[in-house]
Amino acid sequence: MSGHANVSPVLAIPGADPKLYNHDLAPVAPAGRTWGVFDIFAMWMSDVHSVGGYTFAASLFFLGLTGWEVLLAMAIGITAVYFLMNLIGGPSLKYGTPFPVVARMSFGVMGANLAASLRGIVGIVWYGVQTFFASKAVQVLVLTFYPAAEALTHSSFLGLSALGWFSFLFMWLFQLLIFLNGMETIRKFIDFCGPAVYLVMFALAIWILAQTGLSSLSLQLGPGGEGSAIGQMANAAMLIVAYFAALLLNFGDFARFAENERAMKVGNFLGLPVNFIVFAIITVIVTAGTVKVFGEAIMDPVSIVERIGNPWVVALGAVTFIVATMGINIVANFVSPAYDISNLYPEKIDFRRGGLITSILSVLVCPWIFVSSPQAITIFVGVFGAALGPMFGIMIADYYLVKRQHVVLEDLYTMSKDGSLHFQGGWNRRALIALAIAGSISIGLSLLGAYGVIIHVGDWGWLIGATLGALLYTALMRSLKAPSLSRSSATA
Repeated sequence: MSGHANVSPVLAIPGADPKLYNHDLAPVAPAGRTWGVFDIFAMWMSDVHSVGGYTFAASLFFLGLTGWEVLLAMAIGITAVYFLMNLIGGPSLKYGTPFPVVARMSFGVMGANLAASLRGIVGIVWYGVQTFFASKAVQVLVLTFYPAAEALTHSSFLGLSALGWFSFLFMWLFQLLIFLNGMETIRKFIDFCGPAVYLVMFALAIWILAQTGLSSLSLQLGPGGEGSAIGQMANAAMLIVAYFAALLLNFGDFARFAENERAMKVGNFLGLPVNFIVFAIITVIVTAGTVKVFGEAIMDPVSIVERIGNPWVVALGAVTFIVATMGINIVANFVSPAYDISNLYPEKIDFRRGGLITSILSVLVCPWIFVSSPQAITIFVGVFGAALGPMFGIMIADYYLVKRQHVVLEDLYTMSKDGSLHFQGGWNRRALIALAIAGSISIGLSLLGAYGVIIHVGDWGWLIGATLGALLYTALMRSLKAPSLSRSSATA
């Protein structure tokens, strides 16, 4: 990204090792901190306002709880996410560094590559999956206005039709052109995405209400469930925390650009508790209305606009879906792998090249084959999702309990053995031990539960992993003697 017009000013680190430093991994200078409250708010709108987010929000109202119990569980879950996001954003806000550099604080200057790689793999796979979902909307758009393209759906190559390949590669290239312009263009794009999707969702809700009247304003979509309502509400709240698990690691990639702590916290408050609950209520109004209008509950907004029958409404719905998918792909699946891959080889790979590699790898995943295999998704989510919790717990425990929010900035970019973050050859073995033990338990519980071997822990696996990771890491680090931590504890 160096030399590109769309580059944020950064702080120069004298003597920084090129193995650990480039323009995109360097701390953002005060002049580069341009993200205000609205930008952070819009980032969360882009993350939540996707078809996946819509379906997820609607599904919570089918858990067998009353509508008000679901709303209360949502409020608890999303408020927990809000506080956790503020915690993980703290070090990036203070030092201006992205997630892979913050990971060096706990895992060591080289050990951070392991943490970044795990998060990067998750991002790359879901980037491909979301691009494929968006390409299906492109396909709907083409067939709506050019029905003769149906002929291109009869032959297939590697499991995808000619029209499917055209739609996927169009979406892939369209995203890439925006993403490679850098974080400032990304900021402007997501400022547009979230509000644009809201406009269409409000329009859809108004259309539904016009068809059904106020009688559709029911928050009760599913039949009453069995068992303790409190237990089900707790599960629903944890489901929300697990939904945000990936961003609970790399929110710092965005927080580093925030103007100040107030901008981050107010933006997070508007974007998480407020926005998530408002979006969920709109989702319920629309989903409940489809029961009366179409005779069944439709949880896919693209299917709703398709059934309206007007080609221009279908076009609007498809374009909105494309924009929404690009929004969540930026926030959740592109920025993190781009930084994570850059962190592996900073001398040769900057943010733009990392993003290009992310895009190429996302095609090699063949996401259309991946999403057709529920077993593959279950294993992937079980293994990688359960590993994210322990990493979060370790990083939070390290920064707030072990280092007391004090780190030597220069030590994040040095391979010197005297550096407080060098540990053993650049690897903090205590962090790796904590990650291995907590991750094994978390992944084991998740997979054994999924296959019915033991009681299914559901989405509590993330909390179990995060708590275990934090406790194990804190206990192991207590045995670490000075001088390794003396410099960091003495320096603000």
